[in-house]
Amino acid sequence: MEKTGVQRLASVLKVLVTITFICNLAALPVVPVLVMIGREGLGLLGLFSSDPGLGGFLLLARAGEMNEYGYVLSVFLVFCGGCTAVILWQGRRVLNTILAGDPFAMPNARNLRRAAVCCFLIAAAALVRTVWGFGYYASLRPLFTYNALFCPVFLMGGLLCLVMSALFRQAAELKAENDLTI
Repeated sequence: MEKTGVQRLASVLKVLVTITFICNLAALPVVPVLVMIGREGLGLLGLFSSDPGLGGFLLLARAGEMNEYGYVLSVFLVFCGGCTAVILWQGRRVLNTILAGDPFAMPNARNLRRAAVCCFLIAAAALVRTVWGFGYYASLRPLFTYNALFCPVFLMGGLLCLVMSALFRQAAELKAENDLTI
């Protein structure tokens, strides 16, 4: 049976989502190390600009001291990365049902609801980090960061996922009702 245009698009999207998911999981353990390096003002090039061999590792050990800001940033980024991994996984599951030719199934409604919860969690974490930044910087500086932008963006993403979840749930119910009708 030949694939429809939607199924071809879904297969391409599934490959892209899978690659993004794997990269996300690979990057999560490295986040605290990169925060330590970046906070010390060394940058990634600082690791490789010293002599090869132990030089880079000694520089990394020196950068190993992390302050309060570094801990908060690391926890925030790892938490958001974990939520993003869940969102990507739920997206893969929705794409699997599209590829199977049964997009209006009740599991899609649950998958989209889980993605919405993760979006709301990211928005809440960004709000907490923005409020924390007001105290840390003692200024309005945090209003002009990506954290302040994450709040409405992920709030809207969560609302969109909830609307899509409700649509998929209603479509699944209508489909089940039609399947029972002779």
